[in-house]
Amino acid sequence: MIQSKVISIILGGGQGSRLFPLTATRSKPAVPIAGKYRLVDIPISNCINSGLERMFVLTQFNSASLNKHIKNTYHFNIFSNSFVDILAAEQTPGNTGWYQGTADAVRQSLHHLKQHDFEYVLILSGDQLYQMNFNHMINNHLKKGAEITLATIPVNAKDGTSFGILKANADLEITSFTEKPNAEQIIGWESEVGPEMEAQGRVYLASMGIYLFNKEVLIDMLEKNKGLDFGKQIIPDAIGERKVISYQYEGYWTDIGNIDSFFEANLGLTDDIPQFDLFNKNPIYSRARMLPPSKISGTKLDKVIIADGCIIHAEEITRSVIGIRTRIGKGTVVSNCYVMGSDYYQTIEEIKGLVESHKPLTGIGENCHINNAILDKNCFIGNNVTINGGTHLADTDAETYTVKDGIIVVKKNAVIEEGTVIG
Repeated sequence: MIQSKVISIILGGGQGSRLFPLTATRSKPAVPIAGKYRLVDIPISNCINSGLERMFVLTQFNSASLNKHIKNTYHFNIFSNSFVDILAAEQTPGNTGWYQGTADAVRQSLHHLKQHDFEYVLILSGDQLYQMNFNHMINNHLKKGAEITLATIPVNAKDGTSFGILKANADLEITSFTEKPNAEQIIGWESEVGPEMEAQGRVYLASMGIYLFNKEVLIDMLEKNKGLDFGKQIIPDAIGERKVISYQYEGYWTDIGNIDSFFEANLGLTDDIPQFDLFNKNPIYSRARMLPPSKISGTKLDKVIIADGCIIHAEEITRSVIGIRTRIGKGTVVSNCYVMGSDYYQTIEEIKGLVESHKPLTGIGENCHINNAILDKNCFIGNNVTINGGTHLADTDAETYTVKDGIIVVKKNAVIEEGTVIG
């Protein structure tokens, strides 16, 4: 089986500053998504569902929670060769620096890879949302006799300025590549795409940051080319020197690059027919938690995803994702929100003490109005609080919350006192 000849490398991401404050204490791949998963679960699940069960996750920045999640989640049969191993950035006698880019991270990890038997290396990002059967890409790589395959997706001219754009000939061999062209530079970079993509004006092929290398090609290039990044240096330098093929993907894919894209990706899961389908035969794997079912009393719900272990007495919740162990009090209205939930329950004694001292409990209190917001883990929202995001708000960063693109992000462990108005 070809899957047994592939090793996957999942890049744990850098500082992730555009997702601040969600990345203040965690790396991008560790950010909770859809109420019960983490972003890194997406590429790992895609690999498992494709029969690719040998994975390295390269970590460096704010990696403690990511490392803990992977350690506690992915366990295989001890009699198999399957693994999800963490390769943390390390200083060695021959190298005293940390990872300086995507290619440099893989280069510094080559000595660990070489201990395994493999012929192909699949390189993935740890912070993208998509569902792909990698076997199709691998089979296309073999059929075309490629040395390197780039997964590509058609985009429109506006979105194309944010990605590496390439052109391919009739045999799908990539002939040229440009990194993040501006609105004028992208003209003339149109490629042949399917009729549905063409009708949407998506005629530019963008690199998805998903690469498949022949083993010897990857090792040779990383040893000879000292470029730090695949997208900016290694791949462009390979075009014309190696056989680089485009594998065109036309399904749902989004790069979780900023708060706005993260917010919309989560709320999009509540659509009647979401572009990213959680409800199919290929599951998204994550940490198994022994939580009780959610309990809901007297609440009007419309287009809502509710994770395990919640206790909800809200008046109304619409177009929102409610994460694990979330508590919402009576009379509260929540709309267009991603509530990440809590890492723990409070005891009856703790709750009684907080109520008597008029301090907020974990979750959302009574008679609150929360709109256009992300509530990070373990928030304490008091009674009668109003949080109203929207375009009327300027970007700002306060002690307990941040505003980006009109979206209010309440920070992890933040305490919002009773009667507070934000927005």
